[in-house]
Amino acid sequence: MDYAKILSQTVQDIKPSGIRKYFDLLEGRKDVISLTVGEPDFVTPWHIRVAAMESLERGKTYYTSNAGTMDLRNAISDYMNRRFTLTYDAKNEIIVTVGGSEAIDMTVRALVNPGDEVIVPQPAFVCYGPIAELAGGTPVIINTKEENKFKLTAEELKAAITPKTKLLVLPYPNNPTGAIMTREDLEPIAEVLHGTDIMILSDEIYAELTYGRDHFSIAQLDGMRERTIIASGFSKAYAMTGWRMGYTCAPAPITKQMLKIHQYAIMCAPTMSQFAAIEAMKNGDEDVAMMRAEYNRRRRYIVGGLRGIGIDCFDPEGAFYVYPNISGYGMTSEQFCERLLNETGVAIVPGSAFGDCGEGFARISYAYSVEHIAKAIDRIEKFVKTLQK
Repeated sequence: MDYAKILSQTVQDIKPSGIRKYFDLLEGRKDVISLTVGEPDFVTPWHIRVAAMESLERGKTYYTSNAGTMDLRNAISDYMNRRFTLTYDAKNEIIVTVGGSEAIDMTVRALVNPGDEVIVPQPAFVCYGPIAELAGGTPVIINTKEENKFKLTAEELKAAITPKTKLLVLPYPNNPTGAIMTREDLEPIAEVLHGTDIMILSDEIYAELTYGRDHFSIAQLDGMRERTIIASGFSKAYAMTGWRMGYTCAPAPITKQMLKIHQYAIMCAPTMSQFAAIEAMKNGDEDVAMMRAEYNRRRRYIVGGLRGIGIDCFDPEGAFYVYPNISGYGMTSEQFCERLLNETGVAIVPGSAFGDCGEGFARISYAYSVEHIAKAIDRIEKFVKTLQK
C-alpha cells in the first residue's frame, strides 16, 4: 500500500518539531545533564492534588459541560479580572481546553480560512506555523532581533501586513527567548491594528512568570479586547503540565464558534483536572509566587554563569529560558549543541528549532535546580575553552 498517496499532503509537508527531533538524540544516553525541557521541576502543590483526589472520592468522574464546569469558568473569570483587570463572561466567553496547545489550535481553526495569512514573530514555540498550515493558512514569519530584545516592533508588523492577513500571533512572554512585551511596546502594535479586521492570538501561558514587572496583555488596551483571543493555562505557573489544563478568553461570537470545534474534537477537558484547576485559581497565588521567586534566582544565576565564561546572553524578563548567542564559535547551532552533548553530556536545544532566525543561538531551560545548572555550566565552560584553542 502506498501510504504517501493516502495520507494528507498537508500533513506530510509539515516538518516534525525541531525540539522533538533533538530530544531523540538523548534516547538511551546516561549521565546526561539536560537543560532542554520547558517543564517546571516542581511537583504540583499538594492542596491542588488533594482537590483532584477528593473529586474522585466523591465520584466526580463524568463528563462536564463542553466548555468546562461553571465553577472553573467563574474562577478563571475572577482571576482575569483580579490579575489583569479584564472582564470576561464565564458563561459565554471562556472555554476550558486540554492544555494551552488545544487553545491555540482551536483559535486558529476557528479564524483561518484557506489562503489567509497568519503573522508569527520568531523565534517562537514551534506550533504556530504548522497549526496555521493545517487550517489551510499561510504563516508569515517576522524575524525579531536581539538588538530589539526580541520584541515585535510596529514597523516590522506594518511591513508584514497584506490584504490576506487574518491573524497576528503574540507569543509573549516568549519561548525560547524569555522576551516580554510591555504596555509601551504593545501600544504601537495596537495602533497598527486599529482600523483593520486583523485578530490577535495572545499566547499568555507564561503570564505569571515575569521578573521585575507584571505581565501586561494587549487585550487591556482600548479597542484590543474585541479582537484578541487569550490562550493560557495552568502548566507553567502552577506546575501542572500533566494535568492538561488550558483555557481561552475571547469575545462571545468567537467563543461560540470555537466551542463547536472543541465539542467535536474533545468533548470536554478531564473532570478531575478541572477540580484541581479550580483550587489552583482560588488558592494558588502563594505557590506561584514561591516558584516565580525560585525561577528568578535561577535566572540570575544562569545568566551570570554564562556571561562569566564568555558567552553573550540576552537578559530574559519572562518564562524560564535563556537564549545565549553562540554564533562566534564557528559552527551552526545544531552542530554546537550536538558537539556539546557528545563531548560533555550537556543537552540544550539549538535555536534553529524555533525558526530560521534562531540560527546562532541556543535555548537553555532553567526549570531545573541551581545545583543541576551549576554542573552544566562547569561542563559548558570546559567545552568552550576547547573551541578557543
